[in-house]
Formats: sequence, structure tokens, C-alpha cells
Amino acid sequence: MSVRHLLVAAAAALLGALMIAAPAAAHVSVQPDPVGAYTLTAGRLWSVVAGLLGLIGAVVGGLAMARSAGRVGTGSGRRGAVVALVAGLAGAVVGGVVVAAADGGPGTGYGIVGGYAALAVGLVSTALGVLVLARTRRPGPGL
Repeated sequence: MSVRHLLVAAAAALLGALMIAAPAAAHVSVQPDPVGAYTLTAGRLWSVVAGLLGLIGAVVGGLAMARSAGRVGTGSGRRGAVVALVAGLAGAVVGGVVVAAADGGPGTGYGIVGGYAALAVGLVSTALGVLVLARTRRPGPGL
């Protein structure tokens, strides 16, 4: 699968997930009763999904960084870097959407704490992906 196909598939999955989440987020916003501490609401679910995406990206990016250490310019770890980049961006975007859609603060059931955590982990994963891609950059055609 080429990088272009991978990016298109990730974007389509993200848009599909957001379309599914919109009615659930609307239902959460009109919920009149208080939410328990252990109740899995839509906001909490999406913040967990975003956090897992960012965590997977960070782990894969770390493995790709370790794999490409000492092999500058050989191209090893490129797939892992792309996976880390895409998963990190997806996690950061979904975490940002959760934070933007939250109407209350921590403890209200909107998943704002998990959204901020997913945003941070997603950005770390994206940074790892960019670093590995820069480290494994292929030489140009004239070199």
C-alpha cells in the first residue's frame, strides 16, 4: 500500500468516525442528569480512542527511531515513521475535536482530560514520525 493510499484511507476513516460521533456528541450535550465517575460517555470513549491512536503511533515511532539509529540514509524505519505520523495526526485531531466539543470541565463526562492527553500524545507521535522521516530521508536523484 502506498503512502498516498494510506493517507487517504486514514482521512476517510477519520471523517467517517467524526460523522458517527456527531449524533452521539449531540446526545451527550442534552443529557440532563449528572454523569457518574465510571460511566463511559461518548466524549470519554472518543478521548480513549484518540489516546490509543496517539499511543500506538508513539510506540511505532519509537521503534522506528530505534531501528533507524546508526543507519542514516538507508531508508529503514520509513514505514514505521509514516504509521507514527498518520496515527499521531489522527489522535491529535480527534483529541482536539473532543476538547473543542466539550461543554464542561474535568469530571463532567465530556472527556476533556482524555482529549488533552490524546492531543499531547498525538503531537509526540507526530514529532517522532517527522524525526524518523528526516533521519531516513532518501538521497536525491543526482547524488
